[in-house]
Amino acid sequence: MSQGRQASRIGMGRWNRIMVIVLGIVLVSCAGPAASAFWGSVSSGFGAVKADSVAPGAKPGTSVTGSTVTVTWTASTTAAGRSVTGYSIARYSSATGGTRVAAIGTCQGTVAGLSCVEANVPAGTWYYTVTPMLSLWQGVESLRSTGTAPVTDTTPPNAPVVTSPASVNAALADKVPVSGTAEANSSVTLTVTGTGGQPMSQTIAVDNAGNWTAAPVDVRNFADGTITYSAKATDAAGNTGVAGTATSSKDATAPTVTNIQLVNGGAAGKIDKNDSVTITFSESLKASTICNAWTSNTVTQTIGGNGQVTVNVSAGNVLTVTSSSCTLNLGSLALSSGYAGSAMSFGGNGSNASSVTWNPGAGVKTLTLTLGGATGTANTSVGAAAATLTAASTLTDIAGNPLNPASFTSASPGGF
Repeated sequence: MSQGRQASRIGMGRWNRIMVIVLGIVLVSCAGPAASAFWGSVSSGFGAVKADSVAPGAKPGTSVTGSTVTVTWTASTTAAGRSVTGYSIARYSSATGGTRVAAIGTCQGTVAGLSCVEANVPAGTWYYTVTPMLSLWQGVESLRSTGTAPVTDTTPPNAPVVTSPASVNAALADKVPVSGTAEANSSVTLTVTGTGGQPMSQTIAVDNAGNWTAAPVDVRNFADGTITYSAKATDAAGNTGVAGTATSSKDATAPTVTNIQLVNGGAAGKIDKNDSVTITFSESLKASTICNAWTSNTVTQTIGGNGQVTVNVSAGNVLTVTSSSCTLNLGSLALSSGYAGSAMSFGGNGSNASSVTWNPGAGVKTLTLTLGGATGTANTSVGAAAATLTAASTLTDIAGNPLNPASFTSASPGGF
């Protein structure tokens, strides 16, 4: 009898275990694939079949590039520590409630990894979720991500407006100011090119009013000539437009005096009416630095007429010039020969008037002083000799480079 009862108990235990399994299958079948609990063997012996469950999904993170959203999350396991086999990714159009939309791209179906990418996401704000999966079972859907707004703008921004100085001299070459306007909140990539140096680029944020200012540009590595500033704007959607450009004329080379010539127009060996001084420069000067009334840097200009120009020669033979019609900034010319017996003044009216003429023409670039009627005593039979110009510090070329050196002595003797 004892053996029969023992056999009966063993049979009953097997029957109970089978019933548990059957009941588990029935429960899972009734709950369907969405059930997070399932039954499985976790040990030997009676009671080895027990319920396990898939843990809830981890709240995902998102990042956006244009209309593409990358979703990332951390791994999930079952309550018993088993690894899940994949994840189901979805999105909603609101932080709570709403309709579940299955993600597409590499986020479609069951994703084995811990990240995926959904491209061409429709416009709007989307909240992503992750649901862990284990075979036919799935865990609880995760909390929703923070709102994710893909950018569906495909229109490139207009060309930026670029503002730069018309000319760049030596004093400005290491800090050229460049600025402009572009689409608000875009970014501008500025590229600077010129002869003899490598292009330089920098990226600048455009403010919400559409203004941008580059860091000061150093163009010293470029040769004198045209410097080009090219700027392209890229909007928040990643669209890059066509370039806007501006140019500067770089001249970082200081002008020089190349020759001083004393020309006789009256009695030889004597300083008198119609004598002249011609000063030649290496390049055109800015006309207003010679006479503040001159506004053109390209045409020949003259001051003359009744009492407008006075050429003075001191008893020490230093020649200076003044004008009643503008401020002349020529400096002084030391005559090595003793032309003046006493202080002299050359002014006059009409045909006796002194004059100053600036000729910026190609191959010329000369400043000529012509003497008019004189007062004072002139010496005679004065031999040719060198003359030394000490130029005014305000004389510059068109780019603003001052004369260097400011003092120049004629290489060969000359005389009135």
